[in-house]
Amino acid sequence: MAWRQLFLICLAAIALLSMLREGAAVSVGMRQVAGQEAQDGEYRGRPRMFMQESDALNFLKKRSKRSPRSQDEVNVENRQKLRADELRREYHEEQRNEFENFVEEQNDEQEERSREAIEQWRQWHYDGLYPSYLYNRHHI
Repeated sequence: MAWRQLFLICLAAIALLSMLREGAAVSVGMRQVAGQEAQDGEYRGRPRMFMQESDALNFLKKRSKRSPRSQDEVNVENRQKLRADELRREYHEEQRNEFENFVEEQNDEQEERSREAIEQWRQWHYDGLYPSYLYNRHHI
């Protein structure tokens, strides 16, 4: 019985020490991570998170609807809205430019067909006088 109690106490102490060691690593983790990145000479531009992104999003969603939003949440929401507006504006501008180009090509083709038809009419009805006016025509 004494061996069992001693074994359980040792096991509990080992588990407690391992949890404390992990907790200490998390509390000074940013300094260690920054030091490691400085040693590697590589910095990715954003700090590492202790929480998964999906968990962080769920944490933000758990806030009740009537509780006030933090300034960070407001800023993030405004940035998302501005980005969506910018993408929408770029899309519509691109669509408008494409349509304007299409209309311009159609008008150019119509003008060319019209000009060719007028030229053919003038050649057919040319009476040898220049300028060829209707009152210059000689009727028999």
